[in-house]
Amino acid sequence: MRRNRLVTAMVAATPAIALAIVGLAPAAAPPLLQTFALTGGMRLVAETGSQAAVLPERHTKRFSLVGVTWDDPRATATGTIEVRTRPVGGRSWTPWQVLETDAPDESGGTEGPGVRGASDPLWVGPSNGVQARVIAAGGVSALPAGLRVDLINPDAYEPEKTGPEKAGPDKAGPEKTEPGEPQGTRLEKTTMVPAALTKPRRTAGVEIPPRPVPKLMTRAAWGANEKIVKEAPSYTGPVEVFFVHHTATGNGYSCRTSTSVVRGIEAYQVKSKGWNDIGYNFLVDKCGTVFEGRRGGVTRNVLGAHTLGFNTNASAVAVIGDYRAATLSSAARLSVAQLAAYKLGAHGNAPAGRVVVTSGGGPKYKVGRRVTLNRISGHRDAGLTECPGNALYAQLPAIRRLAGAGPSGLHVAKVSRAWLWSGTYWTTGRLVPLWDLATSTRMINRFDVYVDGRLALSRANWTRLGELSLAPGAHTVAIRAVHLSGRTATVSIPVVADVTPPDFTTLPQADLTAGTVGPSTPVRLSWTATDPAGLRGVQVSGRSEALLGGSIRSVTGTAPIGVASSWTVTATDHAGNRREATLGRTPQVLQETEATRTGSWRASSDTGHLGGAAASAATAGSTLTWTFTGRSAALVVGRTTTTGRVKVFVDGEFQGYVDTRATAPLYRRAVWTRSWPDSGSHTVRVEPEGTAARPKVIIDGLVYLD
Repeated sequence: MRRNRLVTAMVAATPAIALAIVGLAPAAAPPLLQTFALTGGMRLVAETGSQAAVLPERHTKRFSLVGVTWDDPRATATGTIEVRTRPVGGRSWTPWQVLETDAPDESGGTEGPGVRGASDPLWVGPSNGVQARVIAAGGVSALPAGLRVDLINPDAYEPEKTGPEKAGPDKAGPEKTEPGEPQGTRLEKTTMVPAALTKPRRTAGVEIPPRPVPKLMTRAAWGANEKIVKEAPSYTGPVEVFFVHHTATGNGYSCRTSTSVVRGIEAYQVKSKGWNDIGYNFLVDKCGTVFEGRRGGVTRNVLGAHTLGFNTNASAVAVIGDYRAATLSSAARLSVAQLAAYKLGAHGNAPAGRVVVTSGGGPKYKVGRRVTLNRISGHRDAGLTECPGNALYAQLPAIRRLAGAGPSGLHVAKVSRAWLWSGTYWTTGRLVPLWDLATSTRMINRFDVYVDGRLALSRANWTRLGELSLAPGAHTVAIRAVHLSGRTATVSIPVVADVTPPDFTTLPQADLTAGTVGPSTPVRLSWTATDPAGLRGVQVSGRSEALLGGSIRSVTGTAPIGVASSWTVTATDHAGNRREATLGRTPQVLQETEATRTGSWRASSDTGHLGGAAASAATAGSTLTWTFTGRSAALVVGRTTTTGRVKVFVDGEFQGYVDTRATAPLYRRAVWTRSWPDSGSHTVRVEPEGTAARPKVIIDGLVYLD
């Protein structure tokens, strides 16, 4: 609100009246309202050299908010209204402080008995002394009739009245309609706000969460004095424009005491100005706390008394404080933007847009004047006022951008119960996408989740995940963030629902492999598994344990001689489907003594050999032959620096030479292996090559798998 320095026609000069305290409650507790008349005769103020109506220093009951009012709401208190106060417990007085004034009736445009003209109130904190003066401007010697200082104690409540209510100022208020404007709908009649704002609705079988109401302190929470509010609230149509005000009550309050400031504003607008209720729909303190203003329901379009000529189809917020020069905090800016987006976006009105509205009449625009306004406008855009102050007004473009922006930074952070492979998420049918975004949750209406373009889920603005069940096949899952303004942002991911497990094109097979034979023998497990989704991994359990990548096709372990062993191979695809296969084998040993011999063989005793002994030969034509029934076989030899090569025959067919030489002695070494797809009867024969350089070979036995 601004100090109006325009000189308008003056009403009759104030008659000289004795200075008196009017209406002080006899009780010891500080009353809600104390009023003090200013002397009507003009007297000289020495330090300014100007004439003024004054209220000399007065000791008072406790109060925290002060304002000056006068009889005729259409009159202008030209000049400068100044007050100073004495804090409770203090002896010194504050400096003189200017009270801001608007053009006549600039805020509410109310008419009716008991409504008074008024300055903006000033929050001074707990005080018990006051002095005031109204310094005339431009030599004017007349001021509005009935000038008085009003002191508000926001922590006092009026007692319940008994008997019939008295007609008077309390009965009149901002609910009076402006010229040319329709009467609002009363509380008991149907609301004009869509029911979807207050309860869930269903779309295509999906429950849509209600539009989130901004987190705020309700009237009950901040301690609204409902006893002084006499009229039922009125309602208006869809919100077309959202007005931003400041209370001009000063910035000398803490956020812990902002509830008292709001109670003080309510009491001042009702008890001092004669309104029915607080005029603003919402208030915001400098820390960003939102307060419910005028009674009637936050989710409903309550007709306020805030912007003369433009209260219909409008809503308004007042930032508590004086923002002519003070910077609005980021928290308060976000709260103002949230409220604007909440009210405008509920009816599909873009907060960053403009609208043509019709004036209901006021000092700036006459009745019926068509005016183009920003959807989010400052009070000054519609009236002759400095409200909401230059500093706050300069931030309105940023508030419009914040209120009207779409969701930013929307992305899928994680998808549970699904695995990303080759740019696509694979699942067995159920998945849980987790998303996030940069935009504050306060500015988000809800999140909708679509599958192949059809709505599947809808989640509240604070929720960041949802579980889906998909039919087999390829899909597109899209998450759409819906801003309070109505703008949206969407992010999509490709998903394949696959219910078919991997296929073992080659079942797991166990083969003997090279290595040292002892109580156990080396065994290589191999398989081939495929899947259209690709293999995510393979797990081997049983005799061998391993977790392997999907591209691995074998693993090497050991199996004890003479003991049945089993292995289970589980293949998992990228969707999470699993298939397993199990096999069992028992390794057996045929020692050299169990072979059929030809030629010259000598026993070689050493604890390093299988059973403590082996057979050695150095001449060609000496043979050892084993016959067995199995699937895999391995020749076990002793290796030294001088041992030579051995010929190997399988089922009468020459297989080749095996060199048994080593750089150091090695016992019980499997140096040659052979496997077959199925178990069968086979013969293995070995024969020294018998060369002159290294004729000797040491044969320790034959190991086979049944």
